[in-house]
Amino acid sequence: MKLNRALARLAVLTTLLSPVLAATHVQAATLTVTHWIDGMYGVPFAVALDKGYFKQNGVDVTGFITSEGGGTSVRNAMASEIPYGEVALPAAIAAIKQGVPITIVHSGVQSVADLLWVQLKASNVNGIADMKGKSIGYSSPKSMTEMITIVGLERAGLTGQVQRKPVGASGTMMIALQQHAVDVAYMTEPAYSARKDQLKIAFRSTDIVPAETQTVGVVRTDYLKAHPETIKAIIDARAKGVQYIAAHREESAQILARAYKIDLAVAKSAIDNCLDTDPHYWSTGRFNYTSMDEVVKGLVLIKAVEPGPFDWHAIVDESMLPASDRSK
Repeated sequence: MKLNRALARLAVLTTLLSPVLAATHVQAATLTVTHWIDGMYGVPFAVALDKGYFKQNGVDVTGFITSEGGGTSVRNAMASEIPYGEVALPAAIAAIKQGVPITIVHSGVQSVADLLWVQLKASNVNGIADMKGKSIGYSSPKSMTEMITIVGLERAGLTGQVQRKPVGASGTMMIALQQHAVDVAYMTEPAYSARKDQLKIAFRSTDIVPAETQTVGVVRTDYLKAHPETIKAIIDARAKGVQYIAAHREESAQILARAYKIDLAVAKSAIDNCLDTDPHYWSTGRFNYTSMDEVVKGLVLIKAVEPGPFDWHAIVDESMLPASDRSK
């Protein structure tokens, strides 16, 4: 009986430590995170690295590879020693449709709380309904920002009554605003918090699409089959980062400021803006299929995918998530 009890205790301990024990073979590696440094997607990773959660789980993360997003992030991830990355959901869908052998393993940012539509201080747009006869700047064709302009203007009954212009990245976007090439333009955190003395919010993306998944974790399918415990360990470390941010905003802002090399006040403002707008901005990994469907609807509108039902279960594997984060 004593031997049975000892074996039972050992089994429980092994289950609790499995992410750590199973990932100890992993060598030092970098992970791919879309828009690392200039977007809020990377904050849980920065916290997880700073707090030692990756190392506790046996994954020696030495840093992060980034890109301007889209397909580049997917390609970077697939070429890495650990072919995993947090990438834009539209980029993941596009890659899968092109035959890239990847699997979606966790949700990332499941809200557009970080995506604001801004104007110069002297302007007077108070909501998307005020946009009639004006112009709006989005980043690039078939982007998340273009998608939101189309959806927002359609829902406001302003389709065809607002001029839409691609304005590029945040630097050229600011020039477009300052030169009055557009009346309103997109801006993401933490860039807005760094420039809010020059700007004011015209409206928020969450006013248009309250729930819309921006990023997901993907992994090359053959690697997932060969090293599931490594992927579980990464997801677990990131989830602990999300939980730490929610419980310790001040300390998380300090970590963000160091990782992104930005002012502490900017880091704190950016975190507060995201979490005050949507407390579930960062998912611990659990999928919100309704908000993922919103993305597909938008992709259909911008003609990035064909209309028709989308089978998430064919490209999503929830088995890397803890039972509490899996769909019922």
